[in-house]
Amino acid sequence: MNFNLSEEQNMLKDSVTRFVQDEYDFESRRANAASDLGFNPKNWQTFADLGWLSIPFDEAHGGFGGGATDVMAVMEEMGKGLVVEPFIATVLMFGGLLNKSGNAALQDANIEKVIDGSLQGAFAYLERQSRFELADVKTTAKADGNDFLLNGEKTVVSNGAAANKVVVSARTSGGQCDEAGITLFLIDTDAAGVERTSYRLMDGQLVANIKLTDVRVAADQVLGDVDNGYSIIEAVVADVTIALCAEALGIMQKLTTTTIEYTKTRQQFGVAISSFQALQHRMVDMFMAGEQAKSILYRAVCAAESGADDLAKNIAALKVMTGRNGKLIGDEAIQLHGGMGLTDELDVGHYVKRLMMINTTFGDADFQQKKFNQLSHT
Repeated sequence: MNFNLSEEQNMLKDSVTRFVQDEYDFESRRANAASDLGFNPKNWQTFADLGWLSIPFDEAHGGFGGGATDVMAVMEEMGKGLVVEPFIATVLMFGGLLNKSGNAALQDANIEKVIDGSLQGAFAYLERQSRFELADVKTTAKADGNDFLLNGEKTVVSNGAAANKVVVSARTSGGQCDEAGITLFLIDTDAAGVERTSYRLMDGQLVANIKLTDVRVAADQVLGDVDNGYSIIEAVVADVTIALCAEALGIMQKLTTTTIEYTKTRQQFGVAISSFQALQHRMVDMFMAGEQAKSILYRAVCAAESGADDLAKNIAALKVMTGRNGKLIGDEAIQLHGGMGLTDELDVGHYVKRLMMINTTFGDADFQQKKFNQLSHT
């Protein structure tokens, strides 16, 4: 099987690489993350001008028409730069839901704005009790004439503080954990009854809790069909999980390279510690862990591109490998840097924190291992 990127994909990857190298040093990243929006709007407009925001969208909407491989190429390089701009939240999650909604009117009204950088979006799906279960939804949407009234609270909404519009999962029928009965609604964040509380996660990302009190939503703002939103969620989460693991791979590669370079400069007993065989073995372990993660990422991307029947199983395996190997690489990077590896002034700890957050998104390695085992016996 040919794993080489096409000429267009290499150009796309190189453009992200150059941006990270020239415009996104560690201090700039820290300033972007600490800003009121949690990212730099100028960078976001640059992403739009370079065409990155158009990658997963159909050409009919002015998009690039890219697939999982194109997204992987971008996310791997963004991972190396620890980019905080909400590419995943706005383009892949919010935009992905619109893409798969089948609602042409909503697509026409919003996708072009995502592509030109004028619309920030988010997906509000987590609740206090739901943990990793996407179908655990207590937020309700009750019909009121031709509208729906939404009540409930969503937590840890990525880009929720900056979003102009949010897709909300709400229960229109069924029990709390039923997959059937979940409906997706597009709401304006400045609508009456919407209350946002923003805060930062350990990796510097700005998120928000969104409380909904009798928020009125018109029926034409439903994504997909009433009661059948879960299948859309599942499809988008699969795509986003692969993208997150591509970001994690970029982080693993960056940590491995940084650690190897550091061991060449740090001296002990008058020689560089890179000359110690025991440490060489540990750095080889880091490299091999990254290569394993890359291999299974490629497998999942190929499964997504071909529409393979075992895609869910491949994604679960990818998440397990990414979580466990990411922990190994992160732990070794901190250990080999010594105490300074944990300081806020050094980028190593920030990369490790981002790996930890990626591991917990959509289910950590242990959760995904159980899921993989279940899929293997069905």
